[in-house]
Amino acid sequence: MNNNIKKLYEDASLTDGPSGSRYSLPDEFVEKFAELIVLECAKLNKHHSYELMGVITDVEEGDGFDDVCLNTVKRVAEHLAKDLKEHFGVEK
Repeated sequence: MNNNIKKLYEDASLTDGPSGSRYSLPDEFVEKFAELIVLECAKLNKHHSYELMGVITDVEEGDGFDDVCLNTVKRVAEHLAKDLKEHFGVEK
């Protein structure tokens, strides 16, 4: 199991469940579940990366890094975490 996934799993398993017991799942399930979450995140990131590619194209074509580019970068930075949280229904 990837060390990052393992750490997240260990953190989650230290949390008391609704019945007061600790969470525990088979490693194979945790790995597959984490993989599916990462793939969903990658899909959302791909959308935002297309916006940033527009900024790169403008700069490479000599249009410079103007206010439109700056606003696009700021918008992507603001919305990326928000979109991920909304997509997975996480409120923290």
